[in-house]
Amino acid sequence: MKKFLIAFGVLATVSGIAAGWFWNDYQTYLKTPLSITEDQVFEVEKGSRFNKVLSKLKEKDGTVNDLYLKLYARHSKLASKIKAGEYMLKQGMTPVAFLKLITSGRSISYNFTIVEGSTFKQLKASLLAAKNLKNDIADLSDTELLKKLGIEYKHTEGVFLAETYSYERNSNISTLLSRAHKMLKQELDAKWQERQKDLPYKNPYESLIMASIVEKETGRAVERPIISGVFVRRLEKRMRLQTDPTVIYGMGDAYKGNIRRSDLRKPTPYNTYVIPALPPTPIAMVGREAIHAALNPTDGKALYFVAKGDGSHYFSATLREHNNAVKKYQLTRRKDYRSSP
Repeated sequence: MKKFLIAFGVLATVSGIAAGWFWNDYQTYLKTPLSITEDQVFEVEKGSRFNKVLSKLKEKDGTVNDLYLKLYARHSKLASKIKAGEYMLKQGMTPVAFLKLITSGRSISYNFTIVEGSTFKQLKASLLAAKNLKNDIADLSDTELLKKLGIEYKHTEGVFLAETYSYERNSNISTLLSRAHKMLKQELDAKWQERQKDLPYKNPYESLIMASIVEKETGRAVERPIISGVFVRRLEKRMRLQTDPTVIYGMGDAYKGNIRRSDLRKPTPYNTYVIPALPPTPIAMVGREAIHAALNPTDGKALYFVAKGDGSHYFSATLREHNNAVKKYQLTRRKDYRSSP
């Protein structure tokens, strides 16, 4: 019995020492940085289980301790909380930090900007060329796309807010467009509720059309409400808007950089030198400032404006003053003439 007790005591002591060593080694490993020599992207594919993620990590770090990581993942209950996405593995990251990262959902995001004044044709081309966006719209007609996105409008032009959007790898293009439309609707509806009184718009969509024209006419924020005021007064006086961007939009692919007199006389639904009203749809994507300008035009007497060649415009209240400004700024253009700021 005595020998048994001695043997048992020795065994217990050895076991205790072993357990202590194991615990210390386990804790040390969890606090020791992974053997990653440079920052790199680590992708967790959709549906991946913990063992698959662990195997993928071992490909990047051969010193990974399977047992310790599995024990920690099970003890912390993180093994079942892995989220798909791309994550940035950084030098100095510990195994614990790695597990917390891939279960946090804080994956790498990318940005896509819908440019103010761009057409839907240009937007679509940019989306199809964007990195890490999944193309699920290329084979859809505009009508089919509107239906897919649940958009009530009958035209794709101007119904996506010009803004920068973040997205994760392999996000659908339709998802990004859906967000852009919802943001456009929210902005338009909010600004419509706060609009000036007695504006010549029947509904928010008509104000969106005006916003798109303002967007195309100037890139200067300070001029947007002034130009909006000019167009609003022209509508109220039943004058034609006579704005070149609408003519260009109506010409489509026929536009080659110049507008001829015959183009100004040719009837199209968008030729505001011919039609005595707003065109039927927006002519471009708009940002928040253009929407605000369309619904909050600057008061004044100006009915005309002409580009000065430095990115700004000269505003006139009479046709005579406008014609003189055209002679000054257009017929004798400066050498460094430019239409945008």
